[in-house]
Amino acid sequence: MDSYIWTFLTMGISANTAFAEDVTTETSSGNSANDDLNGLRKIEDGSVASNIHTAKWRVFTDKARELFFEGKLDDAERLFVAAIKEAKEGFGEQDPHVASSCNNLAELYRVKKAFDKAEPLYLEAIKILEESFGPDDVRVAVAVHNLGQFYIGQRMLEKALVSYERALKIKRRVLGYNHSECSDTMYQIGMVLYLQGKEKDAEIIIKDSISMLEKSGEGESIVCIRRLRSLSQIYLKSHRLDDAEMVQRKILNIMEFSKGWKSLDTVIAAESLALTLQASSETKQSKELLERCLEVRRALLPGDHIQIGANLLHLARVAMLDFSQNKKLDVSRAKAELGIAKDYLHNSIRIVRQCLDTILKQKDKSKKTSVRGHTSKEAQAALVILLQSLSTLSSLELAKEELQEIQKGDINVKAKEALLQCIAAYNEFVVHKKSIADYPEIKNEYLSCFKRAQSLLGNKLDGEGIQKLNQTS
Repeated sequence: MDSYIWTFLTMGISANTAFAEDVTTETSSGNSANDDLNGLRKIEDGSVASNIHTAKWRVFTDKARELFFEGKLDDAERLFVAAIKEAKEGFGEQDPHVASSCNNLAELYRVKKAFDKAEPLYLEAIKILEESFGPDDVRVAVAVHNLGQFYIGQRMLEKALVSYERALKIKRRVLGYNHSECSDTMYQIGMVLYLQGKEKDAEIIIKDSISMLEKSGEGESIVCIRRLRSLSQIYLKSHRLDDAEMVQRKILNIMEFSKGWKSLDTVIAAESLALTLQASSETKQSKELLERCLEVRRALLPGDHIQIGANLLHLARVAMLDFSQNKKLDVSRAKAELGIAKDYLHNSIRIVRQCLDTILKQKDKSKKTSVRGHTSKEAQAALVILLQSLSTLSSLELAKEELQEIQKGDINVKAKEALLQCIAAYNEFVVHKKSIADYPEIKNEYLSCFKRAQSLLGNKLDGEGIQKLNQTS
């Protein structure tokens, strides 16, 4: 996924897939390239029975996992089902390899949202492992943790909490309090508590899980950085801007030290901090960070890249905030900030329009590419940026009107044009890419723009569209 898209993703519980393997007695969170998949969980012992069925089980399992990660879920399902049959034939009905296969198929059903099929398989895997190794074995803990992931994906929070707490109890007894596996489960418990509205308890346990990683030398790991980002999002949603800023500065320091400023990961960390500073009205620091982000992006990316368009929008908003802070104190500076903001917005609009035009020209290509591939993600991000840029441009024109004390009662033509362009851009995607236009953040931006246009134009704007949108929201 394009590294820009993270900006438009809300914080949530990991939906990562935790497949089982067949060759070890231990688990580890690690920091390998597979961290994005939360590790390929290993829940059975290393004993191997060799016959035609076990050979088929291995082949089916490997191929099914490969197909799964390619997005070919129906083909993967057939092979995972076949793998369970071969495991029972080759290893025995209650062998841990059967538990492994049940876990794999359950994970696939979870991703396909076939929850009624997934839960019995998770429970069967746990039962087999308990009978094979006892109820307090670490492999049981990993399987119970997976069940917690399943429950949390359905927002069955109490069941998820029970599963995670049991998993944590076993892991602490077997692996020790400070093991990274304990940290993983603690973090998930923290997220469940947060979703239950127990923010203080959640904050404590999430911070403890981060501290454990730092003490074990994993403070610069991808896993730790993700948890720090989640913590900062919790603070932001609670309007604890100072706490969020402190965490984001820590993330940026880690990224500067580990990757330097020639990395887009560092740029994204700096941009997050800049937006928090902007929310705190710290315009000088925010502007400096965003200008540096723009400089690096222009050096690393094509000039019409969507990240550059977003960066320009952020800079325009900072300039607008500067205008608001100075319009009564320094009129000449306020006017200059409006001019700067307008240039940023025009360039942002130009860039994202180019991106959207390219996507619309691809509308006749396969649905898989347009809906599930990178093109769809980029389209969602680009359309949000376009709507926000046009809305901000309208606000800028109204601010200019206020500064120049234009006679009230006259409709600001440029402000009106920006809002109507915003509405037109959305409607164009309703026709060509309805699944993209229905994206919640896009609908919210459109609704806000439409209401502003109605307020500005009064009866000159037909309200039928907004009524329909309200009915479907």
